[in-house]
Amino acid sequence: MSRFNVIMTSPRLAAPAVELLERAGCAIHFMPPYPTAAEVAELTGQVQADAILTRQGPVTVAAMDASPRLKVVARHGVGVDDVDLQAAAARGILVTRAPGSNTRAVAEHTLALILALAKDLKPLSASIAAGAWRGAGTKVRDIAGLRLGLLGFGAIGQAVAALARPFGMVVTAFDPVAPAAAFGGVRRAATLAELLPAAEVLSVHCPYLPATRHVVNAAALAAMPAGGFVINTARGGIVDEAALEAALDSGHIAGAGLDVFEDEPPAPAHKLRDHPRVIVTPHVAGVTDGSLVNMGVMAAECIATALTGGTVPPERIVHG
Repeated sequence: MSRFNVIMTSPRLAAPAVELLERAGCAIHFMPPYPTAAEVAELTGQVQADAILTRQGPVTVAAMDASPRLKVVARHGVGVDDVDLQAAAARGILVTRAPGSNTRAVAEHTLALILALAKDLKPLSASIAAGAWRGAGTKVRDIAGLRLGLLGFGAIGQAVAALARPFGMVVTAFDPVAPAAAFGGVRRAATLAELLPAAEVLSVHCPYLPATRHVVNAAALAAMPAGGFVINTARGGIVDEAALEAALDSGHIAGAGLDVFEDEPPAPAHKLRDHPRVIVTPHVAGVTDGSLVNMGVMAAECIATALTGGTVPPERIVHG
């Protein structure tokens, strides 16, 4: 009989992670994709969960109070904006994440979106599918010399820079907390206002916090060079989607690549879902075979360690 109950806020978990939890005496209770906060809280109370492994559902005060046994909330990934950190800290609940688990995958996806936008792949493909061919004015953009601005220069931002520079892109980054040593070969902008005019491509790689919500707003977009691109593989709420739509419709922003939305999944009528100059993917930048194993195993390790009295690596612990 299992000693512990673990909720997984999605329908799947990599096999090595499942095996690790089961060896530690855990029974795993899977949920459908994107459960609501109320559904997470309901199942937490129903099974009297000892741990929540969160991937696609928010962990709120209601979930934390639903089970007095709840000891740890482990994030299947890096961002922890779906966990009420203050409530967890007040209740002595450990919150963990999996740093570095999907860095390369997200960086690769970011570069793919940049290349697809610069080479006009979506509209050219649609045009050919409709029976047309290239016109006299049809052209695509050079990658070499394209100015890339990185908003956030943690592990993923640094990985994007490392991939972009061999293409000849000129990289500038803004991150007020990144150490100076991280910027080798990359120009450091002192402020966001300094970054924006230098960003023909603005790629978002900062965490979602109250201070960064809608930081890419109408004024920020207007400060970018005309004809620029916006890439967001971080969190949807960092970009003001209404402002982005307006900038796209005006032509000031030539295109956008979005892996994330402020509300996920976005409503069927959300205009950026099928905008002719937007490439959208369903929050899958970090969802590769390798990163799924990395994220799952790291989260499972944190849960198994916390429930069996071990010491969780300090770099994985999130403080509220």
